[in-house]
Amino acid sequence: MNKYLNNVLERTKKLNNNEPEFLQAVEEVLTSIEPVIDAHSEYENSALLERMTEPERCILFRVPWVNDKGEVIVNRGYRIQFSSLIGPYKGGLRFHPSVNLSIMKFLGFEQIFKNALTGLPIGGAKGGSDFDPKGKSDNEIMRFCQSFMTELYRHIGQDVDVPAGDIGVGGREIGYLFGQYKRIRNAYEGGVLTGKDICYGGSLARKEATGYGLMYFMREMLNAHNNSLNGKIVTISGSGNVAIYAAQKAYAMGAKVVAMSDSNGYIYDENGIDIESVKNIKEVQRGRIKEYINKHPQAQYKESKVWEIKADIALPCATQNDITLEDAKKLVSNGVIAIGEGANMPCTYEATQYFIKNNVLVAPAKAANAGGVATSAIEMSQNSMRYYYNFEEVDQKLEQIMVNIFKQCKNASEKYNHNGNYVIGANIAAFEKLASAMTMQGIV
Repeated sequence: MNKYLNNVLERTKKLNNNEPEFLQAVEEVLTSIEPVIDAHSEYENSALLERMTEPERCILFRVPWVNDKGEVIVNRGYRIQFSSLIGPYKGGLRFHPSVNLSIMKFLGFEQIFKNALTGLPIGGAKGGSDFDPKGKSDNEIMRFCQSFMTELYRHIGQDVDVPAGDIGVGGREIGYLFGQYKRIRNAYEGGVLTGKDICYGGSLARKEATGYGLMYFMREMLNAHNNSLNGKIVTISGSGNVAIYAAQKAYAMGAKVVAMSDSNGYIYDENGIDIESVKNIKEVQRGRIKEYINKHPQAQYKESKVWEIKADIALPCATQNDITLEDAKKLVSNGVIAIGEGANMPCTYEATQYFIKNNVLVAPAKAANAGGVATSAIEMSQNSMRYYYNFEEVDQKLEQIMVNIFKQCKNASEKYNHNGNYVIGANIAAFEKLASAMTMQGIV
């Protein structure tokens, strides 16, 4: 790493020494962009990287609410408005006990690059709370969401910052959040939140978008290496929207999904997972993945990580650092040929490097899972037009965006002599666009 990059990394570590996830995300980007920095000495003079690794604004607030027992609970809320270089802040809200400043900043930083790759005018942000929706009644979730939005509303707007869903924030939560925003603002501003239900301004294909987009990227990546999804065995971590619709699209492309998981364990069905059963369990019943074996006795359930199952393709669609170096070694020894990151930073840095060293194709999250935010931007456009596309129109736009993202990653990797390394390609392609925008806008 050259002197300027090393100085920026050391500075970032010093300022954020208790934020491991954020530092991991920054280090991955900085180690990828060295050839670009070597070619642009002017970036050091303008402190471009120091500015890019510092959020424009970090908002932290308390969220008091009353549970069904009449007890007052206080959670912590966050909104990290990382970059508005190319458009209004855009990124999801996560409700999960693990949420802290480090995770919010890492997600916000990743979002900048992901959104830049879409080619759409959206900046990067992330937010959420350490509130846990699991086991809460609808009324408790409504009261929490209303309290959360009572503070958040003053920091967002359809031309300022547009949140969406993430882990723990689905259609139910978005509905409660939007209702409270509309109540406070006394105006219908449809573009202020995305992931809305169709009945009040949402977009068709938004729920499917991240999973579908992941598989469009995987198809392009495999095709570029004279391979395909047809006949491949797939394992997936997670069983939320991303995992379910990635599995659905994988089947449509000729693959077979044999294992899926949740935070407790995984199910294995050598005949192929019945996706409709998983959808019913997770989306309707809000149950646990192990309930799958009640109707599918041929399947197995194990309280372990899904990566011990042999597969051609692994799709980590759960959460960050899901695949460790140990998991990566197990996957490689079992013959995996490609990894598709459906979650945000689901592979540790060591795992990613091990895959690349062993000639395993890696579809990096900031490129491969950009379909969700891309379709959110399409939802914003529809809200502005007061006009809505049908499912096929949105899906076609999503597919073209993912094809274009892959081309950017491929071209950037080839330009800097890292052919087939789409991790580096994604980072460079996004960085070059952001660096140009930052340079043109002056020292702000």
